[in-house]
Amino acid sequence: MAGPDEGPRPRVEPGGGNSLGVRDRASLIHPYTDLRAHEQAGPLVITGGDGVTVTDDAGNRYIDAMAGLWCASLGFSEPRLAAAAKRQMETLGFYHLFSGKSHAPAIELAERLLAMVPAPFARVFFANSGSEVVDTAIKLAWYANNALGRPAKKKIISRRRAYHGVTIAAASLTHLPVNQTGFDLPLAPMLATDCPHFYREGQPGESEADFTHRLAASLDRLITEQGPETIAAFIAEPVMGAGGVIVPPAGYFQAIQPVLAKHDVWLIADEVICGFGRTGNMFGCETFGIEPDMMVLAKALSAGHAPISALLVSREIYEALADKSAEVGSFGHGFTYSAHPLSAAVALETLKIYAERDILAQVRETAPLLQKGLGALAGHPLVGEVRGIGLIGAVELVADKETRRPFDPPGRIGPAVVRAAQDEGLITRALGDAIAFSPPLIISPAEIDAVLERFGRALDRVAAELASGR
Repeated sequence: MAGPDEGPRPRVEPGGGNSLGVRDRASLIHPYTDLRAHEQAGPLVITGGDGVTVTDDAGNRYIDAMAGLWCASLGFSEPRLAAAAKRQMETLGFYHLFSGKSHAPAIELAERLLAMVPAPFARVFFANSGSEVVDTAIKLAWYANNALGRPAKKKIISRRRAYHGVTIAAASLTHLPVNQTGFDLPLAPMLATDCPHFYREGQPGESEADFTHRLAASLDRLITEQGPETIAAFIAEPVMGAGGVIVPPAGYFQAIQPVLAKHDVWLIADEVICGFGRTGNMFGCETFGIEPDMMVLAKALSAGHAPISALLVSREIYEALADKSAEVGSFGHGFTYSAHPLSAAVALETLKIYAERDILAQVRETAPLLQKGLGALAGHPLVGEVRGIGLIGAVELVADKETRRPFDPPGRIGPAVVRAAQDEGLITRALGDAIAFSPPLIISPAEIDAVLERFGRALDRVAAELASGR
């Protein structure tokens, strides 16, 4: 098979009136896609995966520098996960957790998670996606506060440019225009506070320390003005993913956690992207010193190989849930596929692989190569800021480096660079005019070099097109 250091190859277009692309356009609604434009352009149909590379239906190969959607931590063809799924399907293809039923994969996975997370959580609830489990965190915060005799304590605070999912409640905490415009969102109980992006949100002459202090004071003021008795929780990603890969300033969480404690507001850590090694520690909470009351997990929990998510809750919250369920007669929440035995078995095998292969050591070896390589792009005429930590990063594109002036209209150049990168055999993702990188955790140094080379060529191509007026 072709090696990662190969140069660009002319893209081969699939043909035929009954091709997968033609059939796709006639049958599917695609997430995060201009549906009218897609009717003409059609899809990139992926038919196979091998390590960090994927292959399309015309035989073109790409390094996927986004691990699919931040999730394929072990690449796209891990034999042990396929074997774990097969064993489980042959043993018990389905069972549920309703009405006190259980099965071994769910029990063992819950035990393993409780033993490895960096906080003294009491119990685990399983769902199928990050959106579902964020919705669950919201519902449980409401339910627990009712049980604690605090029926007014229901508002949830997230941050501008946060991403917490797309179901109605989760999307109300996802403060990105594309996720709320046209959907009649956000719901009333959801509030927004400042985004901790110093490059864009810092004031002239303000230090990062002053910026952090200002954001903590702003959060304190919001809670005070709304009334602490009305605020249930604050939710935050350790590194903000879809909002642009925003790494918080040093001391940010240390500044806001005392504010939350003062007002008795629970902290929900959304580890959907950061969890399981992405930031160089097993959890982003360890990297940034976060002490959550609830923790949301998904994506790399199963290395993206099966749909599963998890919510871990503190002793205080669990006891409130248990008391209220005893009062009502049942805990009236759950999903048919909560801890589906196949997904739970795949997740359990994923966690075993992380431990046996010392995935953290791999990340700590390769992450500096990615961060150094991205940092070297800071001098490129299109690049305003490079940011990242571990194996997650972003390159923000600007029209003017000195003034940090964005392109007009925003969100036009980022997709152009992504298209150019795809032509070079590289898949990444535009978050507006920021280009994100979140490769599989198994990526090798040679493959990181290939990612950087291909991306550099894509940047140069778009810069030349802009200079020529195209």
